[in-house]
Amino acid sequence: MEHPNLDQLATDIKSWGLALGFQQVAITDIDLSKYEPLLDSWLAKNFHGVMNYMAQHGNARCHPEQLLPGTIRVICVRMDYDNDEPESLEPFSRKDKGYISRYARGRDYHKLIRKRLQQLATKIESVAGPFGYRAFVDSAPVLERALAEKSGLGWIGKNTMLINKQAGSWFFLGELFTDIPLPVDKTASEHCGSCSACLDICPTNAFVKPNVLDATRCISYLTIELRTSIPEQFRKPIGNRIFGCDDCQLICPWNKFSSPATEDDFKPRHNFDDSDLVDLFGWSEEEFMEITAGSPIRRIGYECWLRNIAVALGNAPSTDDVLSALVARKNHASALVREHVEWALGEHVS
Repeated sequence: MEHPNLDQLATDIKSWGLALGFQQVAITDIDLSKYEPLLDSWLAKNFHGVMNYMAQHGNARCHPEQLLPGTIRVICVRMDYDNDEPESLEPFSRKDKGYISRYARGRDYHKLIRKRLQQLATKIESVAGPFGYRAFVDSAPVLERALAEKSGLGWIGKNTMLINKQAGSWFFLGELFTDIPLPVDKTASEHCGSCSACLDICPTNAFVKPNVLDATRCISYLTIELRTSIPEQFRKPIGNRIFGCDDCQLICPWNKFSSPATEDDFKPRHNFDDSDLVDLFGWSEEEFMEITAGSPIRRIGYECWLRNIAVALGNAPSTDDVLSALVARKNHASALVREHVEWALGEHVS
């Protein structure tokens, strides 16, 4: 293909990205050699648990050119998803409510961001001519936080989240692999300093050390990735978190700079930011499938949804409504649900 002025094209790509609704666009090369030994060590310690996909595809995660031959650059984007809720741990004290991670309260982000990346690619093609590219949104073996850090979108904090000085960490990431030799942006510097708030707040002590997460202890893993019984040692610490966990972001001082999402799709639906546990536990499978259509929550399935809420009800106040809800599910067809209901009822025995 005939490349136009590459510096100008890079500038234009960032401008087009902003016009498409991304809050920031940056460009990096594909050298991830710095991150490869860190990933290998993490996998060797089995910190990925049942997330077997993390260990698959060999070393392709650290070699983007293996995913898309010819790739030499990655265009990285971020899109804010925060809402107007204050940065506060107060929701965890409302034990009769179900806490759903902020990213999952609106519509699933994958399709929206991938569509915007495709639109960006189409715009590039209209100016630069046909080129090789592929869009990724948490959908393939891509080290998206490593690429984002290299591109300058932020730094990987002690809580393993990508943090931006102007935007905190409440944002989604996406990537456009390309064969255009665009100029690259400067890698972000680290600004966590001596702060250890995220490490200290973790309810299950999932951080082995700064920047190293044992996912098998993480509440997001336990409530989303794990499909079997939640180990009893973690059930009390889970509290009322029924889908994911935001503690290490809620406590991060950089999130005071976050901005509310501009996308309507990311705003809470179905009162997912203020739902009673008893009401959620009462859903039939048909209601679950209907209400979670287009939601990240659909991914865990009805059985794990009830499993998670049963644990939260075991940590809720011993009211008549809570006890009645649990008793109603005591003979559920699922052994997994029954086990967690029995545990929850045991927590209410005086």
